[in-house]
Amino acid sequence: MAELRDVPLAVVLCSADAAALDALVAPGHGARMLRTAPDEALFVASPALAADVTREIEDRIAALDEDGLVLEVSDGWAAWSLAGDDAHRAFSFLSHLDPPAAGAFVQGDVARVAAKVLDEPHGLTILVPAYWREHVRERAIVDARVTA
Repeated sequence: MAELRDVPLAVVLCSADAAALDALVAPGHGARMLRTAPDEALFVASPALAADVTREIEDRIAALDEDGLVLEVSDGWAAWSLAGDDAHRAFSFLSHLDPPAAGAFVQGDVARVAAKVLDEPHGLTILVPAYWREHVRERAIVDARVTA
């Protein structure tokens, strides 16, 4: 059976010219770059590293696009881990999206809200705007019958 767990994540937004984002070298610290639009990327990392990741992105994007904008926006996002052997099956009850390929992410409708879904070694991480946090939790418990 799949299990749903709250996942603390730092989320950093970078909005810049598409060419600048194409050339941007993602920071270390285990941060993942999610290219969500031609002129936008989200970086997700451990909350303990939010300041370091933000600073590195600010330094790097400034050299590529002087109008680039970097904001630490963690408070605006909530993340859930859908883990276990049945994670992909459970996800199918929440979304018509195919689960992301290994190490990748997809974005689209999950439990009727816009979400980003990241492939993880333990299963999937579902990232949604914070105001949808409890809705996604309830849908996962009721529709996908996960344990929380």
